[in-house]
Amino acid sequence: MDTESFATQDSNPVTAVTADEMRDVDRVAVETFGIDLLQMMENAGRSLSTIVRETLARAAPDAAVTVVVGNGGNGGGGLCCARHLANRGVAVSVVLDRPAAELKGAAAQQHRVVDEMGIPVSTGAAVLEERDAEILVDALVGYGLRGALRGAAAAMVEAIEEHPAPVVSLDVPSGLDATTGERPGVAVSPERVVTLALPKTGLAALSCPVALADISVPAGVYERLDITYEGPFDDAYLVELQRVTER
Repeated sequence: MDTESFATQDSNPVTAVTADEMRDVDRVAVETFGIDLLQMMENAGRSLSTIVRETLARAAPDAAVTVVVGNGGNGGGGLCCARHLANRGVAVSVVLDRPAAELKGAAAQQHRVVDEMGIPVSTGAAVLEERDAEILVDALVGYGLRGALRGAAAAMVEAIEEHPAPVVSLDVPSGLDATTGERPGVAVSPERVVTLALPKTGLAALSCPVALADISVPAGVYERLDITYEGPFDDAYLVELQRVTER
């Protein structure tokens, strides 16, 4: 836990957590407080889509967006983002790091929705390399990464890095150690990050803007885990963070 690296634009401190601490937050929120994983995922995807649309408005409102998706909660949040973008008239497509049949749990459920909507879904780094998109969304790997990316995920990150479009990453840039900020292998270098619930300690190592999204975690979850928490959201579900050294 780090209470000194991040603050709101009004200079109110925002606690950052390690990957293990965030794992405990998710566990207590779901198992003890009864918050549904799909509920948190919905809020993550909605917030991510808001930041992507803001990025589009500054760059090219009619630009195409490609969401790069892995398995698990991060991938599910990316698929949810694609749905929100499509619902608002954005030209959006999805590239998976694996065949759709290999998606599991919430990510598989979110994929069924976007597939039924007719959002174009493809698979593999080669597809991404050829995709004509003005913005990429990195929803490959979340805070649970241990060690260097390998296989298909590593190939996808390499394709993202070679693509000329700016990147918005969900929660943490894929390939970055969420706790230390180290890059044990290939990693995404995003233009922006939308991190969830609380910033991760490793994000302090980045220089790009970081937005914090409210995914409906009750304050009591943090109290139960002895994590210092002062609600930063007020009437908003997204807040821009600053690093304390930037003030």
